[in-house]
Amino acid sequence: MTGNLFCFGMGFSAKVLAAQLHAQGWGVIGTSRSLEKAADIAALGYDAHVFDGAAPLSDASVLLPATHLLISVPADDNADAVLRWHGADIAKLPNLKWLGYLSTSGVYGDTDGNWVDETTPVNPNQTRSRRRAEAEAGWLRLQAEQGVPVHVFRLAGIYGPGRNQLEGVRRGTAHRINKPGQVFCRIHVEDIAQVLQASMAQPDPGAIYNVADDEPAPPQDVVAYAAELLGVTPPPDVPFEQAQLSPMAASFYGDNRRVRNDRIKSDLGVTLKYPTYREGLKALQSSL
Repeated sequence: MTGNLFCFGMGFSAKVLAAQLHAQGWGVIGTSRSLEKAADIAALGYDAHVFDGAAPLSDASVLLPATHLLISVPADDNADAVLRWHGADIAKLPNLKWLGYLSTSGVYGDTDGNWVDETTPVNPNQTRSRRRAEAEAGWLRLQAEQGVPVHVFRLAGIYGPGRNQLEGVRRGTAHRINKPGQVFCRIHVEDIAQVLQASMAQPDPGAIYNVADDEPAPPQDVVAYAAELLGVTPPPDVPFEQAQLSPMAASFYGDNRRVRNDRIKSDLGVTLKYPTYREGLKALQSSL
């Protein structure tokens, strides 16, 4: 299968997917918020355009070749800029087979460490997660009302090359913050790309998928394992109450949940390449 992928927002996850598809012979079109960053996209061999969310694309006809659309831009105060500016254009695309919206498992809010799955009602308690929930709802309305083949992916915390706890330990910026009972869910960026490709191969418009690995884990354990791999002493354990966190960092500890990933396995046939942080960090360490 080949096609033309249009990425609104060529961020960390989108770049990995785009590179894999481009290597398979796909055409790739991407947007960035500035001319400078668009030039970086063009340097990868992709067709690049500017879209900053404050205004529509200068020429919406660049969407026409798209067979597959990935929405990978942050939600804003008005939910989703792509939907706002180009929802009508997208609904008219003649060759569109699949649209993926990258959301967050944060839409489930805080469950005091209990498990959630795709049937769990959304209950976000952070502003950024409320915006994502509103954006999800908007895209799913477009699917229900206009027949656009929308798929929603609720991503756990993303890590991968250049963005992982090994880097934090090496730089001396990693912290082992201990809040009893707190766990975070995570997913390697290559497994995100794997899930997206599996969905593209078997579209199911209106479907929602949790994208997380098999083991929610205390964040301090992940840092300790990264230090072990690097052969260094881990940073000291700091009680949450004594940690001097920024408001943004502290807000992540306001949500505590375990995210089930059964659907990506049963419905899409995915076998995670990195089922826990141990396999993921070990592979990243071996490539340093």
